[in-house]
Amino acid sequence: MTDGSGGAVALTGGRMASEVLRRDDTVLRPASDSSQFMASLLKLFDQQNFMGAPKYLGQVDGKDVLTYIEGEVPAKFQPWSDEQVRAAVRLLREMHDATRGSDLAGRFDVICHHDPGPNNAVFQNGIPIAFIDFDQAAPGSRLEDVAYMAWTWSISSKQVMALQVQAAQVRLIADTYGLKDAERHALLDCVLERQSRNVRFWAELLAQPETAPAAPDVLAARIAWSRWEHRFVYAHREVFDRALA
Repeated sequence: MTDGSGGAVALTGGRMASEVLRRDDTVLRPASDSSQFMASLLKLFDQQNFMGAPKYLGQVDGKDVLTYIEGEVPAKFQPWSDEQVRAAVRLLREMHDATRGSDLAGRFDVICHHDPGPNNAVFQNGIPIAFIDFDQAAPGSRLEDVAYMAWTWSISSKQVMALQVQAAQVRLIADTYGLKDAERHALLDCVLERQSRNVRFWAELLAQPETAPAAPDVLAARIAWSRWEHRFVYAHREVFDRALA
């Protein structure tokens, strides 16, 4: 679908960004309060030769202009193979390493994406090769992103993938990223904290429907899902902790 201005095509699938367009080999996103930081971050990636993110090209008519990365972005969460998860974790580690010790990270460990789920990953030939949507990126602890990745790539209360397999894949994430023992012991607490924060995040948007990025029923469903996922992890945390030991 084109927007009627120069043949730009609307890109869909994201949960937060709206009015995102593709024009030829570029992506146009409405500029926001996070534009300056995002621009600095993407320029840092370029300087550090991290290739797993778009390049920032500037602003045109109130829109941030980024390079378009060819590939597929999954529309839904689903089970992923160990190979796919391992590739996503390596990508996350490389992204974090590119920011460690930078002026942008400041006193924090790294710059976190804060939403490195499969819905923000570009796949080529079935393998994630880049992250997109850096408008929520900010300085933080690497465990924030690793915990969110463990949840959205490997943990699901639906148990389409058996609980023991989920736990083994969470260990794969910790092993591949190279978490220290103390971090592994805290990983499930970080998952639970992120799920609770998700409830608060969507609830705050639900309280302001006039500016929310989705309809109230959609926001309510995301709150319910986050709560259900939290209950699932809390009920089975010993299984995950044993796998991480």
